[in-house]
Amino acid sequence: MKLDSRTLDKVMKSVIVRKIKKTTRLLNPGDPVVYTYWVVKGLLLSIYHDEHGKEHIVQFAIENCWITDQEGYYNQVPGSFSIHALEDSVILCLSYASREKLCAELHALDTFFRKKANDSFVKLQKRLLTYLTSDARQRFDLLHAEYPGLYQRLSKKVLAAYLGVSRETLSRFKPA
Repeated sequence: MKLDSRTLDKVMKSVIVRKIKKTTRLLNPGDPVVYTYWVVKGLLLSIYHDEHGKEHIVQFAIENCWITDQEGYYNQVPGSFSIHALEDSVILCLSYASREKLCAELHALDTFFRKKANDSFVKLQKRLLTYLTSDARQRFDLLHAEYPGLYQRLSKKVLAAYLGVSRETLSRFKPA
């Protein structure tokens, strides 16, 4: 969905543009979730830390994708996830209050955000089903098909964690 120049101008006045370095942490578990992040350039990662200290990689955000702790952002409660940069990145930071104000003022933005939320929900549902019904090789192939260049941008450790396999298992896979 394309936004007209007037709408884009209004959005740009409502966001904070940040250039961040690789490993910059944008959110820690327990922190207030102030922003959702739009990746202009770079790669961000969302991680959930379980009670045993194990990291579970929940989401990658590449160029033209949003990332946040959904529950924390929309319900304005402390977050459960950490978000950090895997590459030097340029991001747009949009607060919940600014988002709500923009949506109230501009119908096109309300539609835009609703469509993006729907797209995210569908991707999450597909990922869950893939995790439940596919073996490690199938998950690897599906990730590579959906994000062809991502394989080269991730460390083997991060990719293995996202797929739920050991690094040894991952080493046997090559993109099809």
